[in-house]
Amino acid sequence: MQRRSFLKNTAVAAGAGTIAAPAFAQVQPTVNWRLASSFPKTLDTISGSAENFVKRVAQLTGGKFVIRQFAAGDIVPGLQVMDAVQAGTVEIGHTPAYYYFGKDPTFAFDCAVPFGLTSRQQTAWFDQGGGRELLREFYRGYGIVNFMGGNTGTQMGGWYRKEIKSVADLKGLKMRVAGFAGRVMERMGVVPQQIPAGDVYAALEKGTIDAAEWVGPYDDEKLGLARVAPFYYSPGWWEAGPQLSFYVNIKEWEKLPKQYQAALEAASYECHVVMQAEYDTRNPGALARLMKNGARLRNFSRDVMDAAYKQSSLVMEEEAAKNAKFRKIYEPWKKFRHDQNQWASVAEATMQNYLITAGRK
Repeated sequence: MQRRSFLKNTAVAAGAGTIAAPAFAQVQPTVNWRLASSFPKTLDTISGSAENFVKRVAQLTGGKFVIRQFAAGDIVPGLQVMDAVQAGTVEIGHTPAYYYFGKDPTFAFDCAVPFGLTSRQQTAWFDQGGGRELLREFYRGYGIVNFMGGNTGTQMGGWYRKEIKSVADLKGLKMRVAGFAGRVMERMGVVPQQIPAGDVYAALEKGTIDAAEWVGPYDDEKLGLARVAPFYYSPGWWEAGPQLSFYVNIKEWEKLPKQYQAALEAASYECHVVMQAEYDTRNPGALARLMKNGARLRNFSRDVMDAAYKQSSLVMEEEAAKNAKFRKIYEPWKKFRHDQNQWASVAEATMQNYLITAGRK
């Protein structure tokens, strides 16, 4: 959908939902959908994004387009949201695309890949850099239309029972990490583990695992991991700007009136922006509390970062060589990343780095 058309349609929907709601309600049908989330309600920033979304859709359609939100496990487990949308069990889902890495690593481009795009760059790529078109073509094969559904910003590198001073310290480390990150970590000596969020604390406390990654300070604080794995590392190089998505069953999407389609897309844009703002606002305070309560903040050493970057590049190139769908997105995406980082080094990074160092004097 072109931006000009999108804004025009959004204006129609917004007008109908506010100034002309009675007239709108007379001519448009009532539509009832169900939304399956990959997250529990306790993760109020991520889960709250979907909650804001369904409220906004209702507002923009004069209460005629009603979407009920269900938390992970209410209808389907969190890792099966895409399957539920594809099968028509629910009309829409809210989920991170890299959960479906096992089906095809290409899904990760709709969320995050190691040493990938920052949140701003991801939004730029999807909205203006050709990402939407490439991903929509890919998702068509799964009977899904995808929309931006939020971004956490760069995530943390996880919680560790011991310090990670060099690549050697990763050898034999049992870590809760999956997807592309798990594949890269495995090459660096880590033993990747798939463990649900609710079981991470117990696994660390018992020594079943040695480390775990989750999101960032605001969400990590809820898990209480600092008590059993005090070393908190940064950055999460595998999640520079992980984007969440709203998945819509394509048949259900095509049934919607144009005004409802516009309302849905407008609401997804709003929620996408709000999530990032919420995390940026809440993370500083949460990090301060974590450190006050015993978390020991560390940065990965340069040799760890360099090793991870090298292995990430190899993994990506190997996947591109054998997976045509992956390669079709990877090649233009790689050029976009290069151009964006060149530009960021000119003004954005220079200004940010100065402000950070100046504030420490």
